[in-house]
Amino acid sequence: MNPAQTASTVANQEAWRPDLSPAPSRRRRRRSLLFMPGDDLRKIEKGAALGADAVVLDLEDGVATNRKQAARVVACEALRSVVFGSTERLVRLNAPETGLSGEDLNQTVEGRPDGYVLPKVESAATVQTLSRQLAEIEHQHGWQAGSIRLLAVVETARGIMQLQSIAESDPRLDALAFGAEDLAGDIGATRTREGWEVFYARGAVVIAAAANGLQAIDMIFTDLQDVDGLRAEAQRALQMGFAGKMAIHPRQVAIMNEVFTPSEEAAARAQALLHAFEEHQAAGTGVFAFEGRMVDMPVVRAARRLLERAGL
Repeated sequence: MNPAQTASTVANQEAWRPDLSPAPSRRRRRRSLLFMPGDDLRKIEKGAALGADAVVLDLEDGVATNRKQAARVVACEALRSVVFGSTERLVRLNAPETGLSGEDLNQTVEGRPDGYVLPKVESAATVQTLSRQLAEIEHQHGWQAGSIRLLAVVETARGIMQLQSIAESDPRLDALAFGAEDLAGDIGATRTREGWEVFYARGAVVIAAAANGLQAIDMIFTDLQDVDGLRAEAQRALQMGFAGKMAIHPRQVAIMNEVFTPSEEAAARAQALLHAFEEHQAAGTGVFAFEGRMVDMPVVRAARRLLERAGL
């Protein structure tokens, strides 16, 4: 194909590819993303009933090498038959370099998941390639363009160094997730409860996500018995600006949902503040006082983010 034909093909593709970005008010809450092994239908059914914001049918780390094909079949069946209710249905692919991700996509997309989770993302091209494949699939099936979303897990040193290009790579991308365990192994660090060995990278993910209007999803918590430790780590993640956290056991879901959900009082206060802001804007007033505190645009933006976390 010569350059002129290539340009024509791209132009034709773009003609049926509108803006894939979701409206801000339609962005899903992702307080808890529960990973379930893709080859275990019983566990997937259990996970779908736990109230997690998303269940991730895992074809990567949660599945043994000799069970990959079985996992694709089970995951597709689950997408078609399991009642997830309002829970988002995601599939985690194997990393492209494994040579498995193509079949992962081909054999699960017929179940029409809500999105795919990409592990070990190190470049914008990884996101863009999958997005183009999904655009073709949506077009072929007559599905809404951009309806299948993407979440990128950044968990290597190279991925951290490429955060900005990854974050701005494609309008189909909704979130950046941080994988601390793989990153620690990649850089030769020793994982500690305090997490200083991954603190820079953890914060960098939040900044890159915020700079590009994406959600930031925090790392897993590996100690399944330490409920207080999970709660403390989730609260720190909330303070840092994360929208939610990845869960590896059903018992972690309720704690994550609780931590990342504002109280009714906080939500009511934010609504009152925004109402006052609108009234002052209509009256031509910029900065104003609310409940004894000066309010400017950063405070207003914080109130809006809080209401988004509350699902309001």
